[in-house]
Amino acid sequence: MADTLSSSSPTLTRRGLLTAAALGAVAAGGSVTGAGRARAATPFAAASVTERRERAVVVGTGFGGGVTALRLARAGVSTLVLERGRRWVTGPDSSTFCRFANMDNRSAWLTDHAIVGGVDKSWTPYTGVLEAVEGDGMTAMCGAAVGGGSITYHGMTLKPTKANFAASIPQAADLYDDLNLWAYPTVSRVLGISTVPYDVLASDPYKSSRLFQDVAAQSGLTPFKVPLPVDWSYARGELTGQYEATYTSSDIAFGVNNGGKHSIDVTYLAQAESTGLVEVAPLHVVRDLALGPDRRWVLSVDRIDTAGTVREQIRITADAVFLNAGSPGTTRLLVKSRAKGLVPDLPDAVGTGWGNNGDRIWAWINPSGDAGTRQGGPACVGGQDPDSPVPLTVVHAGSPIQTPGVTALTVVGFGVVDGAGTWAYDADKDDAVLTWPADADAALQQLIAARMRGIAAAGGGFMIDTNAAKPSTWHPLGGVPMGEAVDLTGRVLGHKGLYVLDGSRIPGSTGACNPSMTIAALAEHSMQTIVRQDVGRVF
Repeated sequence: MADTLSSSSPTLTRRGLLTAAALGAVAAGGSVTGAGRARAATPFAAASVTERRERAVVVGTGFGGGVTALRLARAGVSTLVLERGRRWVTGPDSSTFCRFANMDNRSAWLTDHAIVGGVDKSWTPYTGVLEAVEGDGMTAMCGAAVGGGSITYHGMTLKPTKANFAASIPQAADLYDDLNLWAYPTVSRVLGISTVPYDVLASDPYKSSRLFQDVAAQSGLTPFKVPLPVDWSYARGELTGQYEATYTSSDIAFGVNNGGKHSIDVTYLAQAESTGLVEVAPLHVVRDLALGPDRRWVLSVDRIDTAGTVREQIRITADAVFLNAGSPGTTRLLVKSRAKGLVPDLPDAVGTGWGNNGDRIWAWINPSGDAGTRQGGPACVGGQDPDSPVPLTVVHAGSPIQTPGVTALTVVGFGVVDGAGTWAYDADKDDAVLTWPADADAALQQLIAARMRGIAAAGGGFMIDTNAAKPSTWHPLGGVPMGEAVDLTGRVLGHKGLYVLDGSRIPGSTGACNPSMTIAALAEHSMQTIVRQDVGRVF
């Protein structure tokens, strides 16, 4: 905690302030409660297993999977894309996603209770948009939807500097010039990236963003506008009353009901499907990956319904498999395959090099300035410290929840950390379990805490570290690190036709930025090489 709670209003209890901080942070993607494991799918007594033969299979539909599917399609490769989550279709004034005030089972992946802190609700399990993967010392929040994490993330699309990229991913430092020349710009163009327009930022719901900008500068940070994949006409429509408030109230933790967010499902995946060469299969859960006797890849897949009941068991044989299930998903699958002897001679580095991107979420309580009565989003303003001994960034994310008598602004910090986390197979669970050392990001967190104290000193009020009791990350990275488990193109070492193109190949952090832009840019870069060198030869 950056300050004691004695600075608070005397009419508010310590418990009340902590609850307000937790709710505000959670609504912006913050602390988690005791999540437990998502329940296993209900068994299905199948008379037989459906067999499928595919040229290429992509597992996962997030930033890596979307890029992979589109580039395979553009190369003329027929591709099956497997996604465990459902497809969520949204548009103006839709009710596709639950809102924070009426949180329900659409918020959580196959659990019977809320997975966010400060919310005590139970329900019938459903294939909701978020899974909390609980490890030893860290909980990783993972998207579960067609579009992966792009459905629920705020949209921060940050590109690291060359020096910060090299500090995070030294193995790939020589790729940066290419990434900067064409891969990052390609991602920006496909996702329709822009910063918050002046008129939107100047409106009443964005008072908290303007306050943060001013105070960040006073505290010594360099303010900046966050690039976002947003059609701002929807926010303008909310401001005029045309649409129900969603962006302008930051009620986007579980997805954007008004549309206008250029998530992966409506950009990369939509373009891939339009070629006629890509089939996206929602509610398909990959249980195991094996190398068959003919040296082709075999995936054991359950097709489930939205209650998690298995409706069909499928065995898919493929010439090439592209793992893009996110850092926990891809890592767990490969650690299982090695431990169970399904894929012989997987690199020893599988299950290593994992990190939390340095994530830490704070609540700024009762600043002196006017933060307004509601806080617009997505997270559109931030601050950087170019002189920090460890690269870091802080960003203000609006919250749809405000406790009477308390003003709470969410401030997110992240930066460069080593990939100190590991995953090990647990036979009783038939799953891999994460271990994160408590001091792995201590140096960075001391610097982030100092920056938070500086913001409170400049702008009044005080800070609460909402992750102090239960660390969590919305940006899990690593587990199948480049240079040790895969080459710089994402090829799993020693295994033709097996690729990893998601965040699991990035060892721990992405240069003091949230990871989406770098995951997608690296996937663009790798797919250019794979299309040129492997298509028609390896598969």
